[in-house]
Amino acid sequence: MKIGNIRVRFAILPIAVFLILTFILLYTVWVTGDRNLLFWGILALVFILLIPLVLNYMSQHQYSNLIPVYEAQAKTVRVNQVNLSLLAEPVRLVGIVEKTHFQFLNRPTFVVGDRTGEISVKMFTAPAEKIRKGDRVEVLGQVIKRYVAAGEAVINAVSIRKLDPVTPVEAALTVPKKKGRRG
Repeated sequence: MKIGNIRVRFAILPIAVFLILTFILLYTVWVTGDRNLLFWGILALVFILLIPLVLNYMSQHQYSNLIPVYEAQAKTVRVNQVNLSLLAEPVRLVGIVEKTHFQFLNRPTFVVGDRTGEISVKMFTAPAEKIRKGDRVEVLGQVIKRYVAAGEAVINAVSIRKLDPVTPVEAALTVPKKKGRRG
């Protein structure tokens, strides 16, 4: 669903909760015969669907306002350059999506890799487009710790967008040259 230029997505979890509670409400009304439950039950079910949508819209709207700021300030890095010394710094990373997790919750985590390594990229809202394993992407985000008190550096993404796939010519140009052996 699109509201203005913001794409809002339903998460599977609120839909599942909605369906389960709808079944419980209808079963309760059928067993008890008390139709007064329907008014408050239907009102509660509507809010169970609306609240996650409103929160998703607010997150998407806030992130869309941050993208131009990050585009202007982000430092382009490779995976092996991301560490805790860059904590809270805006970064830009180009790589290939190796794994995806939790997209069904609208809180996806991606493992993005380049020739120097892999890094976890977390988003606290759904990306603007569907990102799949194998996609070449550009990540705009901020370096954070995986856990509050400790942990390795990860990227909290504001934006992750698909780039054109790497052509064989580009791939050949980026292959690191092997150093000759001394003998």
